Amino acid sequence: MMDRARPASSLRSVAFGLSVAASIWTAGCHSYHVDATVENRTGAPVKLLEVDYPSASFGADKLAVDGVFHYRIQLRGSGGLKVQYTTPDERQVEINGPVLAERQEGQLEIVLLPAGKAEFHPQLGNGPDGTH
Repeated sequence: MMDRARPASSLRSVAFGLSVAASIWTAGCHSYHVDATVENRTGAPVKLLEVDYPSASFGADKLAVDGVFHYRIQLRGSGGLKVQYTTPDERQVEINGPVLAERQEGQLEIVLLPAGKAEFHPQLGNGPDGTH
């Protein structure tokens, strides 16, 4: 005669173990992202736009006057942000931005201004709940 209580108990134990493992796995695998936006308020189109951040970069061939470019990044390591672009008169502009760190997430607005200047508006937190 087979004892039916034992297999049901074993199944509950296995299900519980899988549930705990899944919870640990999903908690440990949170992917931290920063939604970056670059706005061109220079008064002229820019070309060869590049945004360098720790361990990677993104950019666009051109960004029209009042154009907006969105990109989602994932930070690996920490370091300074740098924006580079070329003006219509072929002048290279380089602007240093804020220091970013791995595990930060949230939003980062970069506003390109006339005369090779920029404003940086980071709204970044350090965790899955977005707290600072």
